[in-house]
Amino acid sequence: MEDLLAKQRKEKKELQARVTQKKKAASKKTRKGVNEESERLEKELQERHAQEVAALNDDANDQVHEVEEHDETTDVNEEDASAGNAVGDADSLVSSVQNLSVTPGSTSSPGPKKPNRAKARLAKRAADLERQAELAQEEADNLPDLKTQEKERMSSIVKTRGLQEKEVRADGHCLYAAMADQIRQRGEQVKVGSVIDLPDDFRTVRYVAADYIVEHPDDFIPFLEEDLDTYVQKIRDTGEWGGQIELMALANAYKVQIQVVHGDGNVIPIGDAPDDRKIWLAYYRHGFGLGEHYNSLREVKEKA
Repeated sequence: MEDLLAKQRKEKKELQARVTQKKKAASKKTRKGVNEESERLEKELQERHAQEVAALNDDANDQVHEVEEHDETTDVNEEDASAGNAVGDADSLVSSVQNLSVTPGSTSSPGPKKPNRAKARLAKRAADLERQAELAQEEADNLPDLKTQEKERMSSIVKTRGLQEKEVRADGHCLYAAMADQIRQRGEQVKVGSVIDLPDDFRTVRYVAADYIVEHPDDFIPFLEEDLDTYVQKIRDTGEWGGQIELMALANAYKVQIQVVHGDGNVIPIGDAPDDRKIWLAYYRHGFGLGEHYNSLREVKEKA
């Protein structure tokens, strides 16, 4: 069991390293697929490890049963052989029984049976394996629940800063929907410049981000992994996730200072606007199945 657990720990570390490397290398286009593949690989590894531990426990139990059956058969055979040697055959046995005279107190009790050391060793080994399996399960149960920890830290930060979280739908538009909610909370228009109002506010915010990047290409091209036109087209017309580049574009376009609250407790400011133009977003890495997610953080208004 010790060897199996050591092997499983090594495999888990190797998978975590692979997943981390894949996530670092993922682009916005491939991020969703990488996250889904990572979750699938981690689930498959966990299931395989559980099966390996169960199989090892079953093998140990089978060995104990085989030894017990072998010992019982051996005991029966030894008794049969002893009876045959002492009496000879069935007729002699009948004659001997008839001629026996039994006197109370004349019978002697058999001595204690000699313990079977092999059986005892296997039983102890099986008990050890079962205990190690229990410890392995306890270790798995005690692994940190990153989703719960992130949510608890976020709730504490939000409450301390006098904010209230406004959840938006967890999809590729979440950053833009959260930004639209913040702009509306300030009583301002979501559209900027020549951008027209679209039926969905998050669509309008996408166009605002795209237009700003097009108007200031030198500020963004060094950070792009594809040509500018393709990148901007994805912002305008698809559900591609938004990130640091889009946040910077939106901070400048709306002339606001975006305070991004992370689940680890950090607050990252984006933009150079004065403090009276702060808006707040919550950023999650683990809390949602599709991957990274943004919510809007509204200021709590005191009741009159």
